Amino acid sequence: MDAITYPENMVFGLDIGTRSIVGTVGYKQNEHDFIVVSQSVRYHETRAMLDGQIHDINKVAETIREVKKDLEKQLGKKLKEVCIAAAGRVLKTVTVKAEYNLINEGIISEEHIRTLELNGVEKAYEELRKEMNSGDGNFYCVGYSVVHYYLNDYVMTNLEDHKGSKIGVDLLATFLPEEVIEGLYAAVGKAGLEVVNLTLEPIAAINVAIPDKFRLLNIALIDVGAGTSDICITKDGSIIAYGMIPKAGDALTNILMQRYLVDFKTAETMKTSILKKKTVSYKDIMGLSNKVTREEIYEAVRDEIDHITAQIAEQILYLNGGKSVSAVFVVGGGGKLPYFVEALSSKLNLPKERVALRGEEVLNMVQFLQKEIKKDPLLVTPIGICLNYYENRNNFIYAMVNGERIKLYDNSHLTIVDAALAIGFPNELLFPRRGKALHYTINGSERLARGESGEGAIIILNGKQVSLNASITQNDIIQITESTAGADATLMVAKLPEYKSTITFAVNHKEVICPKYALANDILVSDTYQIKDGDRLELLNHYTLEQLLEFMDLPYRKGITINHQSAKPQDRVYENFTIYYPLHEDIAASYEEVAAMISEEDFKEYSLGEDALLKDDFLRDGISEEVDEKKVEKASSISVYVNKTSIILKGKDKFILVDILDVYPFDLSTAHGSKVVLKINGDEAEFTSPLNNQDVIEMYWEK
Repeated sequence: MDAITYPENMVFGLDIGTRSIVGTVGYKQNEHDFIVVSQSVRYHETRAMLDGQIHDINKVAETIREVKKDLEKQLGKKLKEVCIAAAGRVLKTVTVKAEYNLINEGIISEEHIRTLELNGVEKAYEELRKEMNSGDGNFYCVGYSVVHYYLNDYVMTNLEDHKGSKIGVDLLATFLPEEVIEGLYAAVGKAGLEVVNLTLEPIAAINVAIPDKFRLLNIALIDVGAGTSDICITKDGSIIAYGMIPKAGDALTNILMQRYLVDFKTAETMKTSILKKKTVSYKDIMGLSNKVTREEIYEAVRDEIDHITAQIAEQILYLNGGKSVSAVFVVGGGGKLPYFVEALSSKLNLPKERVALRGEEVLNMVQFLQKEIKKDPLLVTPIGICLNYYENRNNFIYAMVNGERIKLYDNSHLTIVDAALAIGFPNELLFPRRGKALHYTINGSERLARGESGEGAIIILNGKQVSLNASITQNDIIQITESTAGADATLMVAKLPEYKSTITFAVNHKEVICPKYALANDILVSDTYQIKDGDRLELLNHYTLEQLLEFMDLPYRKGITINHQSAKPQDRVYENFTIYYPLHEDIAASYEEVAAMISEEDFKEYSLGEDALLKDDFLRDGISEEVDEKKVEKASSISVYVNKTSIILKGKDKFILVDILDVYPFDLSTAHGSKVVLKINGDEAEFTSPLNNQDVIEMYWEK
């Protein structure tokens, strides 16, 4: 072939399988079409690989070298860079849900989403480490898929530019053990090639077999190779699960070895020959020549196919939440035996037409320049490895983080956070930390006061300060200084949104304004009290009579009434209640005697501003209500309706709302609700509101 006729940016993909190594070289002609320039296949001479795992690095390297030389001869040019894939057998997947609270409710940015996803990856890695034993070695995250986003606990397809206080993600993270990656890199390196992209075989296959437009459906893809059957499931536009069973085509070959007493290579030839021939000739290890029909070979492997498909079906049900999928696509050589698809549909209780072998129909966008190559399910994964190169250019890079040299799997999106996770830098020390929160209750309702936010970690990349989401590349030098915590939460009673600073009472028809109090753990406190963590607070909407008298610096004496009801020191007094305080036990006492007993200083403490209780007014009002007989002589009567009951008030020239308590039974000695509701003719009123004839009054406790 004339290499000059081909583009320089061709991609070389290598499918390193259990039975064979397939090398493919091609290029993207446009957004959809892929041109395969050349392809070469070599089978392992020995069992250098088992179940997708390299056992003999040198033997595998030798086979890769043969494929490379063949392709170079076809192309007329040297190949230096290669894309590879790791088998599903060594793949570890972890599904987690992660959440991220925004410091202040605001617009969600790309940085917020990236932070959320990285929290999910770190959580997945922690879950993986819990599952693995200490001797299982290191694992690398080689990719993750977002299953669902959440905004304030509601499912969302895209979070960016939305407004909210909490975001979340269901995330499927995939990991590979270090020794598997090292083995693949070593074999490729010994063949004189450099890895520029590493993907997973299930991902490579699904990118070809199930286009994005089909992933809204609940579909399973089964890549039946030689040693493993890799499973990938899509739903709602995302890949939701990966899985694997360690059985595939080689298990069928082993059955034929035992049945017909042949070596592995002969048995493999017999298995593949029946796809084209009705009878197969072979020579067993005794040197005897034999013939066997296609039907006999089918019958020989039928039980093993039932066993393999039963395991695949069981794994699909497990990965899909206990339910069967809507359809199944099968790729890879191991699934080409006709009975395989039929058996799998039966195990999943799906119609036969819902389980199909995918090959030529999914390779429509692929053009092979080598005419002898036919489109086949075997080619889905090799083509997928090449196409993945255009999606993600993945490799390993080295960087220096806080003086430690680390190796990172380059998924083309590496950031400072990836480097921090690689050295075990705690995630919480990267982001601003709040001071300790304050937990307390108000009237039985739980509350939380957040601490102040600290400063984020300081990141120095190659001598310059950058953000956590700054990209990193080969040989970067990174210094991370941990974030700081803000001040602990503090809160006074006066700063509570529910707190009202004063409460007002009517004493002898004069307004008295008192400071409001609260209970903290059943102890009376003022508005300057600093709330402590775990406090039980109760905001009081009343005084006791004893507390009110103490505030006014007056002694308790007989004859005190609350809303015209005889009162005791521990009786509660609510907002706008009317209190009568007898000026002397002898109501006929002269003004001079009363004035001598209650000095001017008795009232200065509670007299406030323009509403001040002047001593003379207070005393005169008090005496006049008790001893002014002229007012009694001039008294009249009115008729009103209280809660639909007709009431007649007598004995005064003028009446106020509180007067109805003399004749209407309404219990104010014990609180039966949060407050007393008073209305006159439908309008809100107070106990001191004037009454007129035929007024309609409503009086009740509000619950």
